[in-house]
Amino acid sequence: MSDKLWIFDTTLRDGEQVPGCQLNTQEKIIVAQALEALGVDIIEAGFPISSPGDFNSVQEISKAVSNPIICALSRAVEKDIEVAAAALKYAKKGRIHTGIGVSPYHIQYKLRSTPEDIIRRGVAAVKFAKRFVDDVEFYAEDAGRSEPDFLCKIIEEVIKAGATVVNIPDTTGYTLPEQYGAIIASLKNNVPNIDKAIIATHCHNDLGMATANTIAGVQNGARQVEVTINGIGERAGNTSMEEVVMAIKCHKSIPVHTDIVTQRIYQTSRLVSKLMNMPVQPNKAIVGRNAFAHSSGIHQDGVLKHRENYEIIDPKEVGVEESSIVLTARSGRAALKHHLDALGVELEGEELREVYEAFLVLADSKRDIGRKDLLELVGKYMDESNFIELENISYSSNGSVNGYVKLKIGNDIHEASSSGVGPVDAVLKAIEKIVKPQVDLEEFLIQAITHGSDDVAKVHMRLIKSDKPYYGFASNKDIVLASAQAFVDALNKIPVKEYVTA
Repeated sequence: MSDKLWIFDTTLRDGEQVPGCQLNTQEKIIVAQALEALGVDIIEAGFPISSPGDFNSVQEISKAVSNPIICALSRAVEKDIEVAAAALKYAKKGRIHTGIGVSPYHIQYKLRSTPEDIIRRGVAAVKFAKRFVDDVEFYAEDAGRSEPDFLCKIIEEVIKAGATVVNIPDTTGYTLPEQYGAIIASLKNNVPNIDKAIIATHCHNDLGMATANTIAGVQNGARQVEVTINGIGERAGNTSMEEVVMAIKCHKSIPVHTDIVTQRIYQTSRLVSKLMNMPVQPNKAIVGRNAFAHSSGIHQDGVLKHRENYEIIDPKEVGVEESSIVLTARSGRAALKHHLDALGVELEGEELREVYEAFLVLADSKRDIGRKDLLELVGKYMDESNFIELENISYSSNGSVNGYVKLKIGNDIHEASSSGVGPVDAVLKAIEKIVKPQVDLEEFLIQAITHGSDDVAKVHMRLIKSDKPYYGFASNKDIVLASAQAFVDALNKIPVKEYVTA
């Protein structure tokens, strides 16, 4: 039988320390409730002494969720601990997370103290916290660069003082997996009372090894992992929750299990990304938009024949409806036929060979092949074309914002206008009046390509239609026009049968 691995999520504490990603209390409650639905065991809700806002957030999150343990951070200072305890007043299950630096760097240069004094302060903090809660976690900050014998000693003493969890952070992301695993193994083998507490990992990603270090810690006896959604956090970030959970799910040889509802991973990732205004990098493991996208012809053919040829995770396991087969110059006939079938064009033999050769010529000159390109390639095999073209847009503001669009769909011209909260919203709503796709605009990113007031804006959109993703891209100096072009680009990738026109 496998052991329970406790998932300690610190998105709302360590993750929220990312500059520009601060949330208000209501937004934190939304995230906390999503984490509860996801199945995390502990939510580190904040650092109450740091600000009135953090104090209030910990208190309100304690009221809003029922199942997870609510954890509040403190330094090894009595006032910090008192304030943390007060913030946890309404928690059904509360934990105080207190600790102190244990590496020579922290002892000498940050705390200007001695090893003996650090042990004394750590023990005193744990004993003081036990006055308020039964569940006390001790963090040995910068344990990754600590002296092994000293680390064993302070962990032994804080467990004697009542610590129920001992957190062994690789605060600077310095260690290699074998080194971090050895630290956990050393504690298991050399601390006589280690069985009285759970060992926790808390790894940072400065060298890109947070997930690997965390897994090494688990393999050597850690039974709590401290993680964040999307791996957000200080500097290069924290250990990514989704990576650890799915690595464990894939590798049955790791003798632990979690209670995470993995099918909710993707939607939780997008929620955090949206609320924190922090886009997920496209190639991010598990939740990046390219995580289940295939453009190589060899890969496409293999995954279409049998998913497990090139995917170790079924996309549905993390809440993604299906893999994406992207058409590029590297795509093969299997991928082209897959997309033609979606358009309702069934070609075989010589017809498919002819279209494929024309496709390769076109693909060599274009980065991405869209629906318009395919329709042009197979035009003689189709009776009609429902391709959408953006003919014109305009917008005005006179008390309210109004947008106007003219679209050409096939051979027909359609016009519509709509109001909105801004010009982009108004123009997109006008498009939706003509093309009624019933889509969810799940992701909308605008990035500057050049510099100055006349920047070229690159717009990326992700639409969801019938649980499937469709992407749109455009670039223009006019942000509103670029947004409309990207929206139409995405709509053109939806099979004709999936939408109707006014």
